[in-house]
Amino acid sequence: MNGTKANLRNEIKQLAETAFHNKLISGYGDGADINEYQIVYQGKPRHLPLDRAYRFLTALLNRHLRLRSPE
Repeated sequence: MNGTKANLRNEIKQLAETAFHNKLISGYGDGADINEYQIVYQGKPRHLPLDRAYRFLTALLNRHLRLRSPE
């Protein structure tokens, strides 16, 4: 795995840990394929390509933060 994918995987892991601790997902981890990441969302495991996993977690956390922040 090249450095860019390793960096992306590390960022995804950090985002997944944050989402898990905020109870937005119920599980996460490396997928069977090195280019995928598994995220358990609403009780269903999803095997997403790394770029989609990053976008999914970022959107999920951003939505969560917007809902929590007072206007």
